[in-house]
Amino acid sequence: MELRHIADREGKLLSFLRRELQLSSGLCKRLKYEHAFCVNGTAVYTNHIVRPGDVITVRLDEQMPDYLAQAGPLSILYEDEALLAVDKPAGLMVHPSAARDTGTLANRVIWYYQQTGQPCKFHPVTRLDRDTIGIVLLAKHSHIHARMMAAMQAGSVYKTYQAWVWGGPEADEGEIDAPIYRPDPIKMRRCVDPAGKTARTGWKVLRRQADRSLLELTPYTGRTHQLRVHCLYMGWPILGDPQYFTEQSAAENAALGLSTQQLCASELCFPHPMSGVQLQLRSQLRYE
Repeated sequence: MELRHIADREGKLLSFLRRELQLSSGLCKRLKYEHAFCVNGTAVYTNHIVRPGDVITVRLDEQMPDYLAQAGPLSILYEDEALLAVDKPAGLMVHPSAARDTGTLANRVIWYYQQTGQPCKFHPVTRLDRDTIGIVLLAKHSHIHARMMAAMQAGSVYKTYQAWVWGGPEADEGEIDAPIYRPDPIKMRRCVDPAGKTARTGWKVLRRQADRSLLELTPYTGRTHQLRVHCLYMGWPILGDPQYFTEQSAAENAALGLSTQQLCASELCFPHPMSGVQLQLRSQLRYE
């Protein structure tokens, strides 16, 4: 990947890298030793004086990660030189862990990068639980990842989910504002507790069917298991969820043969980190 900028002022190259191209100081230092900076096609150092009209280019390549690349199905929703968005199926972990470094989405993506000749690493911008389906957005370089995470912090990345829940709300739409707490630092399970961190979720009923409802869920904060915990707290747990359930929803799960939560990351909207153009991605996966 290559960044390109035409200077409209005079100054040291480093000031353009930090201000106009928004590279971190750490990345500037690393790229300096890789001879990644050019002005008008000539490799230069960061103290080079840039003048108006000069063309600055920065080559952004990364070393391949040291975990295994593995072939596997990859449903690509969007791709360009900066980003890759894929639809993740249920049962697939996003990233390798200390206990398991194969059979994950990361292994498949690295294999894809190798097969297509792309010197990229695996930088997840969004993550999903193993059994949640839908959109996972990846940055192809640490610089792009940093810009996307800044957009997340600024609130300009909008996520929408769909979920089948047991029962459902009486109203058509509303918001859940309930802090989420991790009572045991060893276990992943969360709960609603005043000691927890602020968590807000918007919801809207899309469909009502007998004793269950299809909801559209919008997380305004990004707590672990937020949607699953909030739905359980409200009395309408997500169907199929093996961790967050009630006696009634567990019986329904057994009757329907569900063992994974019926939760889909259905839509993602954000400004492109390079062009600023608004992108709207939709998952091809659905729980009907």
